[in-house]
Amino acid sequence: MQPDLLHRYIFDELDVRGELVQIEKTFSDIIAGHNYPEPVQQLLGELLVATSLLTATLKFEGDIAVQLQGDGPVKYAVINGDHKQNMRGIARLQSDVTGNKIADLIGNGHMVITITPVKGERYQGVVPLTADTLAGCIEEYFTQSEQLTTRLWFATKTGSETVKAAGLFLQVLPVNKEKSQQDFTHLEALSHTVKDDELLELDAQTVLTRLYHEDNPQLFEPQEINFVCGCSKEKTIAALVNVGQEALLEDVQKHGNVTISCHYCLTDYRFNEQDIKAIFN
Repeated sequence: MQPDLLHRYIFDELDVRGELVQIEKTFSDIIAGHNYPEPVQQLLGELLVATSLLTATLKFEGDIAVQLQGDGPVKYAVINGDHKQNMRGIARLQSDVTGNKIADLIGNGHMVITITPVKGERYQGVVPLTADTLAGCIEEYFTQSEQLTTRLWFATKTGSETVKAAGLFLQVLPVNKEKSQQDFTHLEALSHTVKDDELLELDAQTVLTRLYHEDNPQLFEPQEINFVCGCSKEKTIAALVNVGQEALLEDVQKHGNVTISCHYCLTDYRFNEQDIKAIFN
């Protein structure tokens, strides 16, 4: 299995920048054990790709959360990431899934993008889910917040032992407005020809050469993407301290132990009477 990678690229003579992301293991790790319906797997795959692309695009150090929430069958879906491309995610369902479009899954809702930099103030952008696709919703976010022409293409493979997600990103550079828009229109037309199988199965250099062979795309060193849940026994113990010893010991008497499950990776942390007393001693 190839490592999951985010590729950034520019063009010698064109005022446009791009990104290409291809994800397999991280996607598989995020959905493992959750038994999501296939449309929800696809939604999380696209959301994972979008978060990776956004993390690279916004150029910050810190954490990012891209969350969809509404009144549809999927109450919310979220991918948390950071500038190191460490990702985790989850979806919460409140009824049976009967479609695969954004409106079918989320219903009336919105997308919330929260950026928490290591230095500086927290930023939150909210975009109504009015587009038919997640890619369209992300494009509206850039139109609203960055005011830069942006285009995305997503591809996913789900419903089998091997799941994959990939995405292509183009954005004008704020240089010469007229020239950059002409450059963007040219590259956008070429990018529309990309096939899902190419994004999912071919290496980045081959994809870019097929699409833009006359425009000389220049790839930077790729960045690896990984699933990192972030849970630990130590963090669980810190949460238990806030509950209090008496309440925890009552739980132990009723159930034999206290079990805390991580919503993301589904790891169970179990504590018996002796463990609880040791924590508070």
